[in-house]
Amino acid sequence: MNSVMENDKLHEECGVFGIYSRKSINAARYIYYGLTALQHRGQESAGIAVCDTCGPIGNISAHKDMGLVNEVFHKGVIDRLVGNIGIGHVRYSTAGGSTKENAQPVFINYAKGTIALAHNGNIINIDDIRNELINEGAVFTGTADSEVIAYKIAEERMHTSSIEEAAENVAKLLKGGFALLILSPRKLICIRDAWGLKPLCLGNIETSVEKDESSKCIVCASESSALRCIGADYVRDVAPGEMVVITEEGITSKQILSSPVKAHCVFEYIYFARLDSKIDGISVYGARMEGGRCLARRFPVEADVVTGVPDSGLTAAAGYAEESGIPFRLAFAKNSYVGRTFIKPTQEERTSSVAIKLRVIEDVIKGKRVVLTDDSIVRGTTLANIIREMRRFGALEVHVRISSPPFLHPCYYGTDVPDNSQLIANGHTKEEIRKRIDADSLEYLDIEDLDMMTGNLPLCKACFDGSYPVTDK
Repeated sequence: MNSVMENDKLHEECGVFGIYSRKSINAARYIYYGLTALQHRGQESAGIAVCDTCGPIGNISAHKDMGLVNEVFHKGVIDRLVGNIGIGHVRYSTAGGSTKENAQPVFINYAKGTIALAHNGNIINIDDIRNELINEGAVFTGTADSEVIAYKIAEERMHTSSIEEAAENVAKLLKGGFALLILSPRKLICIRDAWGLKPLCLGNIETSVEKDESSKCIVCASESSALRCIGADYVRDVAPGEMVVITEEGITSKQILSSPVKAHCVFEYIYFARLDSKIDGISVYGARMEGGRCLARRFPVEADVVTGVPDSGLTAAAGYAEESGIPFRLAFAKNSYVGRTFIKPTQEERTSSVAIKLRVIEDVIKGKRVVLTDDSIVRGTTLANIIREMRRFGALEVHVRISSPPFLHPCYYGTDVPDNSQLIANGHTKEEIRKRIDADSLEYLDIEDLDMMTGNLPLCKACFDGSYPVTDK
């Protein structure tokens, strides 16, 4: 059972990382560090699959298990994963349960060879594809979308001339948000959905002092921050609908999917992505700062200090303080060593978990009127507990500013937005929510300000306005 704080936040489904080197390297070691940089995107399971193309072409070897990256992989495991190309995955389950069978990468043996697949996103027509495969005799070990996609690619490969042709054909069947990494014994394939809902970028890294093309590794990742952590330079984002194929001969690109509109997930900029990432050319840090500025311009208030809920509310708080002129202060000490499965069987323990994970710094808020920012209100329980603690330690007033609009609708593309019954804004007015969390005032970011945050990048705002870019029709 996750902590109350984790249950009252949204979660991304997962993160993916891949690497291709023409020269012999320990690809698993690079992937390990890349996945560690993407750990915020999924903490339930982790996996790596690699293949060695520098000797005789062999089989793909893989390891995956439940837990954090540093729990699943130790030096002995990394050393056994021999290969110069590979893919990795960290997972938070939205489609399919939290089990080892649903951990990725998915590994498929078939008549023409072997593939491994790592997937970020959610496919809204996956049940149709699964049922079709089951009718043809397929047996699945888990319930995740990724296993169905991998099985379908393997089946398609039996009737095509190459793995990339099979992957292209299957990608055209998929409806939803996805970033796919497909590893065959000779190739690494990256595919992004037509709408750009899920992020995916490319980079390269020099692996020797020799400055030639053969010394470069090609790297792909959900976020640019994961490239930087292994010393790779960001090159570009994979375009929506693009398939990138990396082989011994180099990189080829093909636009395989099209959509009349683009719809990048707005919550990458509000909450999911790391502050040091750029996604589709937009700085995550800059977007969150601008969100705070927008809140200050639209919803000023007389206050003594601005603070944010760690860690997601801090950047918006800095933006609010900069725009308003009210001093920014850190008002919470965060205990980073509370386990991700901290068990609380009673209501009293669930309430006290906020005090265990976040401790109010009394000197900052005692006798002060406080502006408190956070990225969202999902159920409202965590924020209510935080405000209760702030008042207990002497805050005179607590004015809440949320750097996203109210959540009114579920997400079907791989973000863990709960159903309408669990979204507090769906069944309550703003004033009712204010009273429930015991704030002196409550304001949300206007939906129009999302465009200002992201430089008018085409966005998916379905969780706020109910306008879904992809349907199953």
